[in-house]
Amino acid sequence: MQIHHIDVEKDTEALPIAKGAIVTSGTFDGVHVGHQKILERLKEIATRIDGESVVITFWPHPRFVLYPEEHTLKLLSTFEEKVTLLENFGIDHLVRIHFTPFFSQLSSDEFIRKILIERVGTRQLVIGYNHRFGRNREGSFAYLMEHADEYGFAVEEIPEQDVDDVAVSSTKIRNALEEGDVKTANEYLGRPYSLRGKVVNGDRIGRSIGFPTANIQIPEPYKLIPADGAYAVRVELQGSLLDGMMNIGYRPTVSGNSQQTIEVHIFDFDQQIYDQSLTVHFIGLIRKEMKFDGVEALQVQLINDRETAQKILSN
Repeated sequence: MQIHHIDVEKDTEALPIAKGAIVTSGTFDGVHVGHQKILERLKEIATRIDGESVVITFWPHPRFVLYPEEHTLKLLSTFEEKVTLLENFGIDHLVRIHFTPFFSQLSSDEFIRKILIERVGTRQLVIGYNHRFGRNREGSFAYLMEHADEYGFAVEEIPEQDVDDVAVSSTKIRNALEEGDVKTANEYLGRPYSLRGKVVNGDRIGRSIGFPTANIQIPEPYKLIPADGAYAVRVELQGSLLDGMMNIGYRPTVSGNSQQTIEVHIFDFDQQIYDQSLTVHFIGLIRKEMKFDGVEALQVQLINDRETAQKILSN
């Protein structure tokens, strides 16, 4: 997959897309099953006409630029994770538009002419249900259909995608994760939700009670962390996928931290992995965070948690 960066205030040259560009655009946070339906259609058309699939996305996320005073939005995927997901999906080109206040003021017509036509050379545009674009989200499927002949490319809208009769959206996935409902989130994502971070030093309390943990530091402050609690997980480390359980929270029994910690205990594993990066895939919720009557009670609960996690992971 080729990655192209566009700053609308500075760049004017057309992108090096050799064949007909079959294009979609959006933030694609999480690349969930609704997004995947659009991507499948994009590739299908590109294959049929011997063209190239093109995904246009925006970074930073528009809300970070338009509402900088808000700090509530958490994202399902970092830009790097989004790149990996799209690349694994077999997309030919990813166009990253630097989202700025200047870009946010482009009208829908300017966006179509300056980006879709002049830089990308769009032959066909595929968009999701109720997709909006341009200043104040004024552009729509109806607008595109009305001006399709004028712009010189075909337009197709993909219907809303449902899972168990529920319309899938990034917002619904975020809400599920914030409740600890990783099962629903994973169903909507079409894969386990994941966190990637570096292993940092902890206080080694877990090791002293027979459950050594790797403390994970997530570098991106905007990455969504699921609700506090214990989870059954799979850990991607050094090319291997290992079973384990993760605790997210403030450890009220042993320390009552004022800062949230993210710790993973990998089953049957006793290697030093400080400063290494790993990816944790959430499989199921074991329980919400609880305070126990001392370390011994916590230890008993952790034994039970391990059994529960192993049952979840064996399904």
